[in-house]
Amino acid sequence: MNKQRAQEIAASPVMANVTYQGTPIYIQTVDEKNETARIYPLDQPENEQQVPVNSLVEH
Repeated sequence: MNKQRAQEIAASPVMANVTYQGTPIYIQTVDEKNETARIYPLDQPENEQQVPVNSLVEH
């Protein structure tokens, strides 16, 4: 996924179907400079991670 699409998804009130390593996730924020996203698994909101935007997959 590119950073612009990740930002669109993060800003949208509509839940997008996005995964990280096969796990459905929620994108909280996108760091344009570092091209990373702050995410968490849908079933584990306490498990926040910073991951490369290009490792996210939209379905």
